[in-house]
Parts: sequence; structure tokens; C-alpha cells
Amino acid sequence: MQVHVPVTTESLKKAYRRISKFYDLVFGKIFHPGRETAVQHLHCRPGDRILEVGVGTGLSLEMYPSSVSVVGIDISNDMLSYARRRIKEETLPQVEALIQMDAQNMSFPDNSFDKVIAMYVASVVPDPTQLVREMKRVCKPEGTLIVLNHFQNEHRLVRRFEGLLQPFSKYIGFHPDFPLDQFLQRSAFQVITKVPVNLLDYWTVLVGFNDKKISAKHFTGQKSS
Repeated sequence: MQVHVPVTTESLKKAYRRISKFYDLVFGKIFHPGRETAVQHLHCRPGDRILEVGVGTGLSLEMYPSSVSVVGIDISNDMLSYARRRIKEETLPQVEALIQMDAQNMSFPDNSFDKVIAMYVASVVPDPTQLVREMKRVCKPEGTLIVLNHFQNEHRLVRRFEGLLQPFSKYIGFHPDFPLDQFLQRSAFQVITKVPVNLLDYWTVLVGFNDKKISAKHFTGQKSS
């Protein structure tokens, strides 16, 4: 029987407090191709205001062109401290602000950003449906939405291994068994392009657009899953 241990906001903060010191060393190069591909699919235009959800230590900030304005948020102040140090050490005029904030309950007004991107976040937050709901709310109508994440593998043996890791979710900070079809159904994420990335194509970049009408219809009266 598979045991599902919930990832809470507090357990998430604790997990990233533990790994923040060596995050760049362990996850920098191995996740770099995915970040690069995801940012490329934003098709940034001069003047775009972009929100990066779960900016972490700021590894992707240098990938945005200087002609855009980037706001990064993260639940972990420990991770953000490294991102703030990064923008002090490097010349990154595209960074507008770095803010500690819960992605499931953002304080930004509706339609604040042209594009919203979340990299390696969807299987981390306690409620991925609420994450996407908030991403859509703060993104302008027809704006670009991108989710880069690991989704449950189709190979039987790999899926079994992911299931064995699930009870340790609150310690490792993410859900190893995270089904793509379930995520898309519950979040009503409108996929335009799906791109496999990183080692063994184990992660996926989902490129979508913000259809406010479909989102309003889908989420009306729906409880968070």
C-alpha cells in the first residue's frame, strides 16, 4: 500500500533550509538544461514583466534578457538570501525584485504579469492546483504560462521506485509520484507545447497560455485538491 505523506509549508521551509547551502552545487548543472529551455520558451519581448515562481537561489535570473523586468518569489528566505547575494555580485538589471511569498497565496493584483513561469515547483507545493490558479490570476489574459517539473514516469520499475520515495516527501521537499494527467486535469492547464528536458528526459517543460474564461469556469465551485 502506498503511503502519501503531505508536504506542508513548514516542512517545505525546513527542507530548503537544509539544502540551501549546497543547492547550487547539487542541482545547478543537472537542472540547467531545463531552466534554459523553459526560459527560451517564454519568448521574452522588450518590456515584458515576468514572474518567476519558486526562484530559489536565482540560478535562472541571468538567463532573462536585460530588456525585461523579472520578479522572483520563493517561500524559503534561506534560498532567497543566496539569490540576493547573486544579484549583488552579478550585473542583472532585469531583476525588479525578490520577495518571500507563498506561491499558493500571492499578494499581487490580478493581471500583474505578461508571463509567469514555475520551474521545479509544481510537485513541491502542498496544493499544485492552487499554485496554477494563482499563476493564472496574476497573469494577463492570453499571457504565457510555463511549468517545468518532474512528472510520474511511465516506466513500471521507475514508477515503483517513485512510489517507495513518497513516504519521505516531507523530508526531501517534493512529491516523487506526481502524475501529469492528474495535474493537467485538476489545474486546467492549457498545454501548447510539451518538451522533455534534462537527464534521460526525466523532466518536462509545459508551455501554455492563460485562458481566463476556461479557468473561471473550471475553478468555480471547485475545492482545492
